[in-house]
Amino acid sequence: MKTLCAPFAFPGLKGTTGRSRQPFFPRPRAQNIMARIALILPRLSRYGGVEQFAFRLAEALAEIGYDKFYSHRWGNYAINPEKLQIINLIGKQSADISQGVEQDGWGDQGVFVGYACQGTGNISREQYLAKKLCNALYEYALQNIHLGIDIKTQITLNELGGIETAVVAVPVLKDVDLTTFIVLALGEEPENIIVNGTGTYKYHSSVADCGVTGRKLACDFYGTACPIGGGSPWTKDASKADVTLNFYTRKLALEYLQDNDECFVYLSSCIGRSELPSDIVKTVKHSVVTKHSLQINKKPSEIIIELGLNKPVFARLCKNGL
Repeated sequence: MKTLCAPFAFPGLKGTTGRSRQPFFPRPRAQNIMARIALILPRLSRYGGVEQFAFRLAEALAEIGYDKFYSHRWGNYAINPEKLQIINLIGKQSADISQGVEQDGWGDQGVFVGYACQGTGNISREQYLAKKLCNALYEYALQNIHLGIDIKTQITLNELGGIETAVVAVPVLKDVDLTTFIVLALGEEPENIIVNGTGTYKYHSSVADCGVTGRKLACDFYGTACPIGGGSPWTKDASKADVTLNFYTRKLALEYLQDNDECFVYLSSCIGRSELPSDIVKTVKHSVVTKHSLQINKKPSEIIIELGLNKPVFARLCKNGL
């Protein structure tokens, strides 16, 4: 009987976790907002113009692993930083939204959920294992000329907590037996190992699979260990609750976990307003559930500064997740 499952993915990677036969996928996808070779970006002037931004973008891709050597090896199968096109189509934020943000209100409305539990990393075991495997495969792929870096992993646990199935998607130019590597990376042998379920995986990165709103929320957040609130925190500034309140709920969940088995934090926001309509923490200990209000009176600007989101930390956050 399958009881726990989770996915994960990296910027060249992916991954997932979940419960009740649902998987967890981790995946850092730095090229989320690039449709094939074109990037649409507002106000390029703040980056020094189109040419300067294209240079910085190519640097960022190279840091992930998509450099000229990678492009030479993979050809049309992956994104080529030297062929990027920058298209500036967006002017400025809606005046209806900015008038609220300028008064220290939230730039969006939504409901957000933070989660923490006992265990390594204060995340579910299946999510931890999916991330661990994904990160190990990413480092391995950087050193292996036959493997690509757009990786997804998924772990399913059985009712005893053992690994029933490990699912891996990794670009492959030439057949590579990853069985031993997967077993060593996980620290135990799964009952089933599936690598590239379609049989072929060569086309990858934004050339083959690209979304403009962010990667799977199950990867960015907590799999199916808890409800998923809000939207993707990536490609947005900290005035958006999808960014700041998703990180804030996680911070609060870690603080209130203490000796409980699990902790859930629920916050909601209203566009243009600084006060939060709801703020509840729920803890679970030995199956006993306790709830109480948090009474949060902080303004968006205060939470942004508290979390350090007024600094250039987004590349690191996108890579590592919540």
